[in-house]
Amino acid sequence: MRIGLRLLLAFFLVLGLSLFVVLRVFVEEVKPGTRLAMEDSLVDAANALALVAAPDMKAGTIATGHFAQAMAALPTVDPGATIWGFRKSRIDYRVTVTDARGIVVFDSRGQDLGKDHSQWNDVLRTLRGEYGARSSGESEYDADRTVMHVAAPVKDGDRIIGVLTVSRPNQTLEPYIQRSRDRILNWSWVLLGLSLTIGLLFTWWIASSLSRLRGYANAVARGERAELPRMGRLSGNTEFADLAQAVERMRLKLEDKAYVENYVHTLTHELKSPLAAIRGAAELLQEPMPEADRERFAGNIQRQTERLQQLIDRLLALADVEQMRQLRTVEPVDLTALTRELLHTAEPRLRRKGLRVQTTLDEGAALRGDRFLIAQALQNLLDNAIDFSPQGGALGVSARRVGAQVEWSVRDEGPGVPDYAVDRIFERFYSLPRADTQEKSSGLGLCLVKEVSELHGGTLRIENVDHPRGCRASWTLPV
Repeated sequence: MRIGLRLLLAFFLVLGLSLFVVLRVFVEEVKPGTRLAMEDSLVDAANALALVAAPDMKAGTIATGHFAQAMAALPTVDPGATIWGFRKSRIDYRVTVTDARGIVVFDSRGQDLGKDHSQWNDVLRTLRGEYGARSSGESEYDADRTVMHVAAPVKDGDRIIGVLTVSRPNQTLEPYIQRSRDRILNWSWVLLGLSLTIGLLFTWWIASSLSRLRGYANAVARGERAELPRMGRLSGNTEFADLAQAVERMRLKLEDKAYVENYVHTLTHELKSPLAAIRGAAELLQEPMPEADRERFAGNIQRQTERLQQLIDRLLALADVEQMRQLRTVEPVDLTALTRELLHTAEPRLRRKGLRVQTTLDEGAALRGDRFLIAQALQNLLDNAIDFSPQGGALGVSARRVGAQVEWSVRDEGPGVPDYAVDRIFERFYSLPRADTQEKSSGLGLCLVKEVSELHGGTLRIENVDHPRGCRASWTLPV
C-alpha cells in the first residue's frame, strides 16, 4: 500500500473516531441539558407561585380566590412569542395545589380535583421538607409522552400547609432539541468535509513531495541528467527540503568520485598509445640515422603531441559540460548564421579534400540556448562529416524550422557507421578510423554533442543512408 493511502486512512481513522466520540457526546447531552434547564425554570416558577398562593391557602379559598381566578386564564393566554424560529401560542404550564394530606384542592385544568397525590414524589418529598420533582407519563396508557412535575411548599410561617406543583410536558421541548441536534449534525458534516479536504491536501503534499524525490533518485540511479526537484513554499523549510538537499549532496559526491575514477582509468588508457609512440621515437632519435628518418620520427612526435593536446582540450570541454545540471547562459541563437560561420572556417579543409557543399539554410532557423555550446556541438558534427568524407565527395548541410523545433543536419558520402559500432558511437573515447588515414580521433566529439543536446532538450540521431551511400547526423532542438 502506498504511503499516501496509508496516511489518508490513518488520518480518517483518527478523525472518524474523534468525530464519532465528540458527536455522540454532544447529541446525547442535548436532550438532558435542555430538560435540566427546563427543570431549573420550573423550580423558580413553582416557588414564586407558592408564595402567591399562600394567602388563599391560609384563608381556605384556594379553589375560588384570586389565585384560582388568575390561574384559570392560563389556557387562554397567547404569548405571541417566536423563539429560535418556533412560534409559541399558548402557556404549557399546569398548576396543581394539594393540602397537607396530599389531596388536590386546585387544578388549573380541573382534571384531578379531589385526587390523592400524597404518594407522588413531588408531593411526598415536599411535604417532608425536601426538594420534590418527578417525570412521568401523561397517562397510564402513554408512558412515552412524559411530563415534568416540580413542587414547592406552600407555607404558613414555618408550617407546610400545602404543595404547589408546576407541570410541563417534555414534548414541548422536542422542537428545540431536534433543532440543536440538526445543527450539530450539519456542522459535523461541514467539519467532516473540511477535514476531508485538508486531509487530501496534506496527503497529496506529502505523497507528491516523496514522489518527486523518488523520481529524482531513480533518474540519478539511471544515470540521467536530473534536476533537484523544488519542494515549494509549503515545504521550503521542512524535512523534505533538507532531505532533498541531502540527496543532492550525496549524488554530487558519488558522481564526483565515480567521475574521477572513470576519467582516470579511461584517460590512462588513451594516453598510453601516444606516449608510447613519443617515447619510441625519442629513443630512436638518440641514435645515428639518416636525415629522412630523423625528420619522420620528429614529425611523429609532433603529431602525437598534437593528439595529446587535442585530447586534453576536448576532455576539459567535455568535463565542463558533463558537470552542468542546466544551461548557464541562454540567448537567441541564429542557427543559419552560425552554420555559415562554421562552413567559412572549415573552407580550407573542404578545399584540401575537394568537397562540394550543398546547403539548405532557412532564415527562420533560430532558437534560444547557449551559443558557445551549440557552436562546439555543430563543429564536432561538421568535423566528423569532413573526416569521413571521401576525396572529392559532397556534403549536404541544412538548417530549417519545423513547427516548434529547429532541425540541423549534415550528410556525407563516407562509409557510414558499421553495425558493430552503432550502439557505441556516443561512448567516451570510442572512435572509428578515418577512411583516408586510418587514424582515430579522441573519441570525445560525439559524446560532447550528446551532452550539449541533453542540456538543450534536443534529440540527436546518427544513421546510415543510401542513394548515395553515406551517413546523416541530425540534431533537433526546441525553439
